[in-house]
Amino acid sequence: MVGLNRVLPYVLLATAATLVAPAPLSAQQYPTKPVKIIVAFAPGGGFDLTARLVAQRLSTTLGQQFIVENKPGAGGSIGFRSGVKSPPDGYTLTLISQPYAINPSFYRLDYDPVADITPVIEISHGPFLVVVHPSLAARNLNELIALAKSRPGQINFATGGQGTGTHLAAELFASMARIKITVVHYKGVAPALTDTVGGQTNAMISTSAAALPHVKAGRLRAFAVTTSTRNPALPDISTVAESGVPGYEVVSWYGLIGPKGMPRPIVDRLNAEVTKALRLKETEERFQSDGHFPAGGSPEQLLATIKKEIVVWRKVVSDTGVKAE
Repeated sequence: MVGLNRVLPYVLLATAATLVAPAPLSAQQYPTKPVKIIVAFAPGGGFDLTARLVAQRLSTTLGQQFIVENKPGAGGSIGFRSGVKSPPDGYTLTLISQPYAINPSFYRLDYDPVADITPVIEISHGPFLVVVHPSLAARNLNELIALAKSRPGQINFATGGQGTGTHLAAELFASMARIKITVVHYKGVAPALTDTVGGQTNAMISTSAAALPHVKAGRLRAFAVTTSTRNPALPDISTVAESGVPGYEVVSWYGLIGPKGMPRPIVDRLNAEVTKALRLKETEERFQSDGHFPAGGSPEQLLATIKKEIVVWRKVVSDTGVKAE
């Protein structure tokens, strides 16, 4: 009885603590503090512009700040790893695209790009743009190919970094067009475009969102889109396939993920709020002005896209013989 009398107060205290302990955070209460969206490239490129658009919309609808954090380097692998390895509480999200699916073919990763994530939603899709400096002695893609064949290795293509979509799109183009180019890597699309606009590099396959302002201002010429059909938002720009490289197709896309283990109610709320944002007329108009279109869909659909893209880019890396430097 003495032992029971000694233990009973502790039992009562533990029971009381359980009764007053806060209930788990519900999806409707989320978020209660700022949310970080990791962008694995430098500010100013298509990644950054897309992330900031999503962050702005979510900040408005969810009443908490969604903050974009740029973590460039190593073809995006530094930022992607940081996002995947974050706590799965819904307060660190990562914007992904082609580089996320390409990296498994380039780098030895210490995470599984499929099993170690929680997919949220696909945000947008559209073409890359083949752009050149106006001083280049070519007026269309056919002439660019002919020029590259007459000057093997002398046409410089800027990229947003080794292993990025802009890099592999250029390598695939060179392989299928049977030309030799020199690729020049940067830590993001924005600095790559800056040097292309400045004439330090001759050409680039760029995200449309980042390149179009320069095209409209006459600082760059747009020769082709990389999708298999013309973009309705850019009807006068032919496809690469139409312009001398049959069968060429590369689709630019963006998706939002979290680390493995994010609570499904929070994932569903984020998916629903992003879906609402994508359906807004101003969001659609903004994406279309950048040559993209809102995507949407379920988390499972994004996961299927990631799996498919990993297979596609593994084949491109194998076929082109491109290796990490």
